[in-house]
Amino acid sequence: MMMGAGKADDPLTRPIAPDYAKRWLAPQPPVRLHGRTYLVGFGGLNVALIRTSAGLILIDGAVPQAVSDIEAKMRALGFSIRQVKLILSTEPHFDHAGGIAALARDSGATVIASGPATTVLRQGGGDQDDPQAAWLERFPGVTKLRVARDGEVIRLGDTAITAHATPGHTLGSMSWSWQSCEGKDCRTIVFAASLNPIAVEGWRFADPAHRRFVDAFRGSFAKVKAMRCDMLIASHPLDGDAGRVARLMKARTPNPFIDPNACRRYAGRADAALGKKLAE
Repeated sequence: MMMGAGKADDPLTRPIAPDYAKRWLAPQPPVRLHGRTYLVGFGGLNVALIRTSAGLILIDGAVPQAVSDIEAKMRALGFSIRQVKLILSTEPHFDHAGGIAALARDSGATVIASGPATTVLRQGGGDQDDPQAAWLERFPGVTKLRVARDGEVIRLGDTAITAHATPGHTLGSMSWSWQSCEGKDCRTIVFAASLNPIAVEGWRFADPAHRRFVDAFRGSFAKVKAMRCDMLIASHPLDGDAGRVARLMKARTPNPFIDPNACRRYAGRADAALGKKLAE
């Protein structure tokens, strides 16, 4: 039995907005993406797992009610939550960070995020500067936190992961990249934070008071377009990812996720969406 599972009401896995969150939690089997990188998330929320020589790394934690499924998917792959040493966070929103406190408790892992994100993660949301603030649910706060700087290389055993500050969707958004090898076939994988320029009704990107968000987005778009990126994992799966997972489970070659233009397209679509927002 997993830690905390015997409690009738575990405050760290108590469901958040369960009816709304169902749209993100479509069943998806765990799958080895490439080399020692795996997907253990859902149809609408990606969670990545990286096996290193010194333990496991998780990226993101979905919503609290998804934690038991994430841990079950890890077991199906032959891993234990207790092997997780680091949890990397892309953004301090409840859909990506809501489950991190429970996963960190069950594993004993250290959570790593950007400086601005650690403040929000520690308090479990409540960032009133967030363009989506009125929509966002609070989530269990995270305690064992470490700040990563833009460009910092995080090392665990034989694996190095680079932190890339990609603010805009939140001012603390962080994307992550690492090299994955299958024999001599080595690829750079990017787990990209959301670049979606979305805000509550009445919050306008064209308002001069919100210029820092526009500038942040534009800097992030340029950075992601320029990244080395052979394979893209977006925090919310892209159109077609479900089909790619299904194909990958049937045959590993050719790998349907290999696409050196994926990051450029991802940032390009977000750039176009911001342009529409600015024209409103």
